[in-house]
Amino acid sequence: MQEYIDFVVENPLYFIGLIIVIGMLIKIETARFTRKFKMLNTNEAVKLMNNDETIIVDVREDKEIKDGIIKNAQHITLGQLPDRIGLLGTNKQAPILVYCRSGTRSSTACNTITKAGFEDVSSITGGILAWEAANLPTVKR
Repeated sequence: MQEYIDFVVENPLYFIGLIIVIGMLIKIETARFTRKFKMLNTNEAVKLMNNDETIIVDVREDKEIKDGIIKNAQHITLGQLPDRIGLLGTNKQAPILVYCRSGTRSSTACNTITKAGFEDVSSITGGILAWEAANLPTVKR
């Protein structure tokens, strides 16, 4: 036990770094277990999209959609989402599928949407990049 104490005393930066990494891991895992939306791969997203009630939301910025969007997707940038959440309709049980470029912003958008009371919210893991890598179609606006 004394060796550990000596190590901490002689290497405080390593110890602080370890504490930071452990704290980050705890935060990430806590967020993963407490999130109220699903993360879907592209195959699962396609299955969800086969439901005609599914609302598809693209939260990328305006300049990012020039190369195409998923068919029938509504384009609402992440910054506009809180003000335009009403465009998603009043049926809080309708499935909502959200995507962005890589999946990071769509997770933030899913949090916003679930806080607004929507119950069946999903994000595409990997975003439009994963969609295109799977050779799934997009349409030009």
